[in-house]
Amino acid sequence: MKFQGTMNINAKEHLEIGGCDTVELAQQFGTPLYIYDEAKLRKTCQEYYNSFVGKYGNAMVLYASKAFLTTAICRIMEQEGLGLDVVSGGELYTVLRAEFPTERVYFHGNNKTYEELRMALQNDVGRIVVDNFYELELIDSLARELQCIPEILLRITPGVEAHTHEYIKTGQIDSKFGFTLSNGQAMEAIKAAKEKHVAVRGVHCHIGSQIFELDSYVHAVDIMMNFLFDIKRQTGLAIEELNLGGGFGIYYSEGDEPASVEEYADLVMGRVYEKADEYHLLRPRVLVEPGRSIIGPAGSTLYTIGSVKEIPNVRKYVAVDGGMTDNIRPALYQAKYEAIIANKANQDRNDTVSITGKCCESGDMLAWDTKLPEAEAGDLLLMPATGAYGYTMASNYNRLTKPGAILVKDGEAQLILKPETYEDLIRNDVMPDELSKKQPVRLKSIG
Repeated sequence: MKFQGTMNINAKEHLEIGGCDTVELAQQFGTPLYIYDEAKLRKTCQEYYNSFVGKYGNAMVLYASKAFLTTAICRIMEQEGLGLDVVSGGELYTVLRAEFPTERVYFHGNNKTYEELRMALQNDVGRIVVDNFYELELIDSLARELQCIPEILLRITPGVEAHTHEYIKTGQIDSKFGFTLSNGQAMEAIKAAKEKHVAVRGVHCHIGSQIFELDSYVHAVDIMMNFLFDIKRQTGLAIEELNLGGGFGIYYSEGDEPASVEEYADLVMGRVYEKADEYHLLRPRVLVEPGRSIIGPAGSTLYTIGSVKEIPNVRKYVAVDGGMTDNIRPALYQAKYEAIIANKANQDRNDTVSITGKCCESGDMLAWDTKLPEAEAGDLLLMPATGAYGYTMASNYNRLTKPGAILVKDGEAQLILKPETYEDLIRNDVMPDELSKKQPVRLKSIG
């Protein structure tokens, strides 16, 4: 298993993260538990900031908050100089409660509601990324009502099909997102926006997630810069911002080989500048929206092992006290993860097992045929690189409670997200009046 951030093995042969013994963390906070390595998180933020903003100046890094968002995460992003990409009223509300500077917030989404857009405009978000003609009309109407001029980007589907899972491709022509470029719809949207009560500041594209091939980004830059040239030629509008989205891949398991953030930045920025000079355009401000690649490697999930079931000559199942309710990615995307028994971190990994969750679903699997030391009930199993899309895609299926989350750093652990309780599960249940009084059970006669 590849150790990341401040992971190491201590003298007790226990896995340690941020100077905290994971066995002691389980005793203090319980399991399942999301553990975030604050030093690793901040280091990655700094790598992005330095590689784009520090080196090139005319750039901005927006954390894609859908990967994982709490008020504490907002504060860290603010301190590290990043902006935020939000996609819903709930994410925006979290940002507002964290008192994050709204001029550094970009509001995405393919079906923003009237209420969400009103919230965004009334709180002066930096940019609204417009996804379709319906939304453009809605923003125009709201802007006139509120007597403001929103600054917008138009989301474009450039036709780039990155080599990634089918469900996380977003830049291809057949996509629910954005204005299609190849059929003229994108240019039509630019011309329409020029006549609305908005200020068109830029264009946006996003070609997918968990991308390793940097050539995909080069191809996207070429297409988008050509579009900027066409916009200037056909409308006279000089586009100030080019938002290239996110999708930069991370290491999950053996075979994953992501490039460095600096390589990514140099390739993207260099290509944008090269094409701008070629087309005699002003160099646009470049924005990127990393989410997974910032928060994913910083997070791990700690479980307690329960039952161990061996089917002779078939498979050995090791069950943990979580599963698809706290990490849906293996079931949804066939995502692969590595694992380690945290209280046996130095022992040989000679046993081939499959790790299953506790849901009543055969598909509730976290890993197939992975190597571990001999697992026993009560052992602690940790899966690294689960920081992105674990909690944010979590559910209460089977009425399981969602885990809490902690930040660890320099031997200290701080709660940033309370674990749910059984009481939380029924908090929104409502008993109708006619059912509020218990009635005697009426048994139907048979025959």
